[in-house]
Amino acid sequence: MNAVRSEPRCWAALLREGAARLEAAGVPGAAGDARRLLAHAAGVDPGRLILLLPEDCSPEGAREFDRLIARRTLREPVSHLIGRREFFGRSFEVGPTVLDPRPETETLVVQALGADFETVLDLGTGTGCILLTLLCERRHARGTGIDLSGDALAVAERNAATLKLTSRTDLGISDWFDDVEGRFDLIVSNPPYIATSQMAALAPELRRFEPRVALEGGEDGLDAYRIIVTGAATHLSPGGRLMVEIGPTQGHAVAALFEQQGARDIHVYADLDGRDRVVTGRWSGC
Repeated sequence: MNAVRSEPRCWAALLREGAARLEAAGVPGAAGDARRLLAHAAGVDPGRLILLLPEDCSPEGAREFDRLIARRTLREPVSHLIGRREFFGRSFEVGPTVLDPRPETETLVVQALGADFETVLDLGTGTGCILLTLLCERRHARGTGIDLSGDALAVAERNAATLKLTSRTDLGISDWFDDVEGRFDLIVSNPPYIATSQMAALAPELRRFEPRVALEGGEDGLDAYRIIVTGAATHLSPGGRLMVEIGPTQGHAVAALFEQQGARDIHVYADLDGRDRVVTGRWSGC
């Protein structure tokens, strides 16, 4: 008697099964995550996934999708699973050694592009997404990115190479300003700003899979801002600007730090959700 062959599943059935598994595990945005992971497993652009869904899935694609779904049920970020994250219309390499770029950080980029600059310093560059985006948008500018993590800088170097920005980008290890030389028209930073007491309440994707050093900002979340604002004046060109991302409740406190260190033209800008997100200031007498 001939053995009964099981019919191959189509990609659409695989997608439904994967989304159901994520939903059962309590993963937020289960349907969207399943689609992104299926596109990655199938090796197609997410925008073309709908054309693939009626077709039979390959055994290799099915196994890869199953593996990705299993990891996502443990709350590993989708960006880590596919190794990429979109930011300001460009794709950046990401991973467990760097903070994931997030849409709200684009507010910092938009404000930085509001005035011209020739030189820019990115403190705690991570993936390099802020620095490299600014250099892509200002083709005459040159940038320096520093980070305490050599592993993070390796990611930034690969992103710079992918975007063909290596010749205009200097990357190096430094504990904030400790090993930074020269002055810059613009200094930007998305420093750690989560208070120590709030770390345990973070989503598992952040708490388990992103570097703690890029998240935790000390007892009140402001440790990094005190260092950055204190050192800004000696590293800015005359009239130079400092711009930092903040947590949504930190606008008043960070603006006060700017004022205490002699900044002028201090502004707090909201992100697209209406939450305070960026503080900026100028040091006219640098």
